[in-house]
Amino acid sequence: MKRLAVLLSISLLAGCATVAPPVEPPPPVFSDASFAPPSEPVRTDTLFDLSSEMQAYLNSARFSSLLRDRGERHGLVDALYRKSDLQLEYESSKTRTAAETYAARSGNCLSLVIMTAAFAKALGMPVQYQNIDAQNTWSREAGLFLASSHVNILLSDRRMPNVHSPSAEMQLLVDFIPSDAASRLRAHAIEEQDIIALYANNRAAEMLVQARVNDAYWWARAAVQARPKLVTVLNTLGVVYERSGKLAMAEQTYRSALAREPENVVVMRNLQPVLVELGKGEEAIALAKRINSIEPVAPYYYFDQGMIALKDGEPEKAKSLFEREIRRAPFNDEFRFWLGIAYARMGEIGDARAQLALAVEHSTRRDVRDQYSAKLAYLRQISMNARRSVEPSRYQ
Repeated sequence: MKRLAVLLSISLLAGCATVAPPVEPPPPVFSDASFAPPSEPVRTDTLFDLSSEMQAYLNSARFSSLLRDRGERHGLVDALYRKSDLQLEYESSKTRTAAETYAARSGNCLSLVIMTAAFAKALGMPVQYQNIDAQNTWSREAGLFLASSHVNILLSDRRMPNVHSPSAEMQLLVDFIPSDAASRLRAHAIEEQDIIALYANNRAAEMLVQARVNDAYWWARAAVQARPKLVTVLNTLGVVYERSGKLAMAEQTYRSALAREPENVVVMRNLQPVLVELGKGEEAIALAKRINSIEPVAPYYYFDQGMIALKDGEPEKAKSLFEREIRRAPFNDEFRFWLGIAYARMGEIGDARAQLALAVEHSTRRDVRDQYSAKLAYLRQISMNARRSVEPSRYQ
């Protein structure tokens, strides 16, 4: 069974009335002696620091002109995200600090939020971070399932009399999806400490994808230290223990996460095979039944069945299965790409091109977009050649 790691998913517990106060779950346990020192600095205290280049841009005539002409908040957003200026690009392969995002001119939603906040705070603007209340988007790399959720940021006018509770119309939403779609999404406020924990958690997940389990431990540890009760970071720490063969530690960490969120199916799916490996068969069977009652069909199930059908030379069956998976995850670029391949093998080149174009549009990684674009260009060439072959020659 593949293991699950969570990239950008926050789950905050709501309070409920009880007869007796709930028992506090045991704190997570670290195992520093089991891991070598990290190969790179593991720091979160410099997350919002401005580099000298950022400071120079902040003091530039161009930046000052935008703030003066557009107002501080709109001027800041124009300065950072207007195509004629920095030309920042959404790219999800690495979670970066504010300075790294500025230098690379690219980042995922968390990186871009961190950089935006760094500039806003330098200008004295109050900021409010938000996590979007929407179903996680799944991807898969290096035998890991990665669940991504979405964060954005609200900017307030620093001259407001009550900066701690500004009205909605006095806040500017900065998001990295179209603004009309972003404004319709439900969101809840999170604290800067959550952003710090998510940053470290993302770095841990990225280390796991690169098979750098030792480094993943130190990043996961930093994430848990930032938010010890956050189930997402506990789950990632559990995955690190499991990947390093420390199954008892993995079990303990997963149980600590489930004590905080008993219905978290991601953690359950991780714990269940660990119980099998530890010889706790009856409990593993009971947990598998519970998982099935909550989520009968695991992420990527229809996709994997579709890939089998494609391998067996059944593109029509594969197409049907890929479409079922896309109904659950319409923005997954991998699903769109392979649906396009199924169409191509059926000889439906127009539909294949349409799906590959969507794959390019939905992809958040530059290298993957390049691969999709190359395949799309190939199909376009096939279409052009087919049209030429049926056009009569003017010299006949």
